[in-house]
Amino acid sequence: MGIKSLFIKPSTAAFFKAGREKEGYSLFDMLHGYVYGRWTHLYIAIGTGRHPWARKLAPLASWVEKQTTRGKIHEPGAESISMADTYHGKTMPLAEARKMVMINEEVNIPDLEQVIPYKRARSIIMKNPDHIVALNCPCRSARENPCLPLDVCLVVGEPFASFVVDHNPDKTRWITRQEAVAIIDAEDARGHVHHAFFKDAMLGRFYAICNCCSCCCGAIHAHQNGTPMLASSGYVAQVDEDICTACGTCADNCQFGALATGDLFMQVDFSKCMGCGVCVDKCPQEAISLRREESKGQPLEIFALMDKAASLP
Repeated sequence: MGIKSLFIKPSTAAFFKAGREKEGYSLFDMLHGYVYGRWTHLYIAIGTGRHPWARKLAPLASWVEKQTTRGKIHEPGAESISMADTYHGKTMPLAEARKMVMINEEVNIPDLEQVIPYKRARSIIMKNPDHIVALNCPCRSARENPCLPLDVCLVVGEPFASFVVDHNPDKTRWITRQEAVAIIDAEDARGHVHHAFFKDAMLGRFYAICNCCSCCCGAIHAHQNGTPMLASSGYVAQVDEDICTACGTCADNCQFGALATGDLFMQVDFSKCMGCGVCVDKCPQEAISLRREESKGQPLEIFALMDKAASLP
């Protein structure tokens, strides 16, 4: 056993190795990713203002944001990126969220510009996709009276899964693909939204599926307050006016406030609708469906993307 191995966990070494191999991934990015992955709950609690230290550490958080975005542009002549471009989620209907945890081969899709409309952090590169960890949701954990259960964030693939487990043993557990699907299904039944999360500091790629509620989720709060941290699924809700009774059940369950009661049927605010599909499952009349909306971008359909990547020369 070398001296280095006495102080650095194998999962940490694997994370650093992946960082060194990634083009454009700076030492600051690597340290940022390490801090985020090791102290995720503290990081999120401070970032959302839910920690007693949040106000005192506000100058440090501001400095980190400046360092994260400084000098990073998408292409020559492009505007500098914002913090939202470095950490964001892609909304997925239930069926696609299930597929993300059922992948049985490694994935290498380095740039999803058409699917993930952010300047950075838009790759899906999955090593050991069957390595899945249930993590206590940092957003829920920061709340005094959170939605339950807590262990609904799914960290997928390496080096992320082992790293998170090694550094957060009391907040994580290894699960199977089938258990991951069960968690997604249970959260869907609760009316929560599935997001594939991408982060610049996490090697600029997909690393987790979060199951989000508007009462606890920091990303949904930021999005609703004008910071565009979430990308639409590429679908919008569509109401069948002949079936809808305007009962309001869908509006009660919409995490984005995109539905309102009309005189005869429910009205959809397409500017707010993220195409998550929660209203579809909750409508007792089965009067709502999802339809593709080109202006909302391309869906994250992982198997189709994998087939496309495999066909490229």
